Amino acid sequence: MSIDSTKRQKQARVLRDFRKVHRLTGALLFVFFFVISITGLLLGWKKHTGGLILAKTYTGTSTNLQDWLPVDSLTQNAFKAVKDSLGMDTTMLTLDRIDMRPDKGTVKFLFVEEYLGVQLDAATGKVLHLETRRADFIENLHDGSILDRIFGVDSGTLKVIYSTIMGVALLIFTITGFWLWYGPKRMKQGSSASLSPTTTVHRPARPLRGN
Repeated sequence: MSIDSTKRQKQARVLRDFRKVHRLTGALLFVFFFVISITGLLLGWKKHTGGLILAKTYTGTSTNLQDWLPVDSLTQNAFKAVKDSLGMDTTMLTLDRIDMRPDKGTVKFLFVEEYLGVQLDAATGKVLHLETRRADFIENLHDGSILDRIFGVDSGTLKVIYSTIMGVALLIFTITGFWLWYGPKRMKQGSSASLSPTTTVHRPARPLRGN
């Protein structure tokens, strides 16, 4: 068996192994790849959906911080707004974070439960908008942190595990996919080089001279 034939067999075996890994990775993680692609697309468009995914930031009456109400008063107004509008027990609400927008004169209160959000006029405490933070839900789906919410894990361990698995899987998927495209081309080039005829230069024979 020639050296070129042995080399081609090794390349073909590597190509088969890469194809098997690529197919297996795609089959096992198809649903996760699908979710990541769809949620990534939605997050990219969230500010251009007319408030369907991400509500616009409303404008308050004053951007001067000296005119703003104390944070504790605004917080009470936010809890009261949820209770009055949805009839929820405020003792069951968990405040996730407070987002202050000095350039808009607005303060946003974001709750853990049901991804609720309340926008208040920072100067008057008036409710500007009550929303469901769909963008936050989509982001939690995208990065896997929704698993921590479901199972009540505060450390974010499940998100790290999910991100690691999906990151490594995507890297493997990319490498094997590239080799499935490049490998056959490389084998074809090697075969063409080994089968190309060797050019031989023929010189005309010199006539024999007599003695």
